[in-house]
Amino acid sequence: MAGLHSSIRPSPSSSLSSSSSSSQAFTSRLLLLLTVLPLTLAVFAFVLQWRGGLNDQINRWGPDQHGFPGMESSESLSRTSHSSSSDCSDPLGRRNSPSFPYYRDWKFDYGSDLKPKRLRIGIWYLVFDCTDCMICITTSTSAGLEQTLPWIYYHKVIGVSTFLLFVEGKAASANVSKVLESIPGVKVIYRTKELEEQQARSRIWNETWLASFFYKPCNYELFVKQSLNMEMAIVMAREARTDWIFHLDTDELIHPAGTREYSLRQLLSDVPGDVDMVIFPNYESSVERDDIKEPFSEVSMFKKNYDHLPKDVYFGNYKEATRGNPNYFLTYGNGKSAARIQDHLRPNGAHRWHNYMMTPKEIKLEEAAVLHYTYPKFSDLTSRRDRCGCKPTKDDVKRCFMLEFDRAAFIIASTATEEEMLRWYRERIVWTDKELNMKLMRKGILTRIYAPMVIIQGLRESGVFLSVIESAEQASLSKDKFLSSVESSNLTRTTTSGGSFSSRKIGKIDSQSTVRRVLEFMDDSTYPLAIPPLSPPALKDFPAHLKFDIFHVTGEVEGEKQILAYVSRQGSVRFHGVLPDHLPKRWCTFRSSV
Repeated sequence: MAGLHSSIRPSPSSSLSSSSSSSQAFTSRLLLLLTVLPLTLAVFAFVLQWRGGLNDQINRWGPDQHGFPGMESSESLSRTSHSSSSDCSDPLGRRNSPSFPYYRDWKFDYGSDLKPKRLRIGIWYLVFDCTDCMICITTSTSAGLEQTLPWIYYHKVIGVSTFLLFVEGKAASANVSKVLESIPGVKVIYRTKELEEQQARSRIWNETWLASFFYKPCNYELFVKQSLNMEMAIVMAREARTDWIFHLDTDELIHPAGTREYSLRQLLSDVPGDVDMVIFPNYESSVERDDIKEPFSEVSMFKKNYDHLPKDVYFGNYKEATRGNPNYFLTYGNGKSAARIQDHLRPNGAHRWHNYMMTPKEIKLEEAAVLHYTYPKFSDLTSRRDRCGCKPTKDDVKRCFMLEFDRAAFIIASTATEEEMLRWYRERIVWTDKELNMKLMRKGILTRIYAPMVIIQGLRESGVFLSVIESAEQASLSKDKFLSSVESSNLTRTTTSGGSFSSRKIGKIDSQSTVRRVLEFMDDSTYPLAIPPLSPPALKDFPAHLKFDIFHVTGEVEGEKQILAYVSRQGSVRFHGVLPDHLPKRWCTFRSSV
């Protein structure tokens, strides 16, 4: 037994060797873990920042295969130079200049697949697109395809999924509306008798916040119509499960500056969850020619908003930036806003939103803006005049227009000859003084913004707009053939209904009358008044304790006469910059006393 027990009992040497082997195994496993973990993290980081390195099949559709300037072959250059320059068959002014044709035949259908794209690696999901919010834009327009198609597809590129177009005039014509209705994500609402009857029952008519705009012509009538359309758009946007809603005109583009990928969805996804409304200050186009045909593709210079400028820069250069016009901007300066879709949301005029049950929490963006293309074409003078039946008198235009420049433009367009109108347009709207332009650019008042121009030119030159028009035409022809075959078969069929078939217009009535429910009626109560289009601050709006309008000190700085300091009524002094050493001697005492 003793021998048996002795064989079972471990010897000290064997236990020592087993403990050393286990420690070696633990050490090797630890080293393996420390080696594998950094490699895993490196691979994980690479996948997160990877933007794709596969061959883009879309590039095969492009006219050129070279990637950068200077890589063109002589054959491609000769082929480009000998290409036809005729644009008779192109209603949208397609150009022959080189472009990046990434958008040909793209449908931009965000309606069915807006959730983030995810790739599973083990137990982790890599989210490639975190901006899954859905954005809706609503507008009231009478513009044609040459304006609405670039406007729609530009906003599709930056992430807008749903468009609610309340159309009349040219936009409601058969040729235009059939193209708009063929675009995924676009809902066309016609101004029919049914729509007007439904809006006549809106609770807005029983409230006071919009009452000062009721029963007035021109701009006031449009303002009320936009508000009623916005009220219906809120219901439609909610049914479409969108998260944010904008109201924009078709002469405005959203400029999502401050985002890495120029994405509006990224911009709004970064907004804190407790914010209800986001204000986008507006920039105003500053055209440099009087022969602009395609503003979105030809205008790159804009005047910055008061909210995006230092106050001393704004007021110090106010007169030069105004150029004799009534205000700093030709038209409005209070921007546009996006609202989060939620209960009790309502419009507060065309520029803001409000809530019946609370005061919305709002923020104002520091970089992003709405680009307003204001009177970019000379023909805008007469087109705006033709939409209003007011008398061209100073008293009557106040009844029709809210802003001073619109009033002056209407009077000129109604009373002057074409030569006088062109002269007035060049003096008031066209920025022909290059020295002044450069000076205001150095000050930061004027700026160049090329992104919308590049995007829209790329869309146009890659054939997106023509492709949409052609596909709509083909769909219309197919529908007409189907209808004619149905009608011919009905003619040969014996029925007891006489000639009732002639009144059948398949889809016509339903497509031209959209009935939507309106918010339930409530007793009238006090709400903040609707915010109309407002001009930017004028010199008279400069705070009293900051006014320096008695006199100013001037001097030569680098060969240019500049304002150096301002003196207020109270005798306080504020320097506009650093006083140079060569300031005239008569100001030395003044300078040393400060």
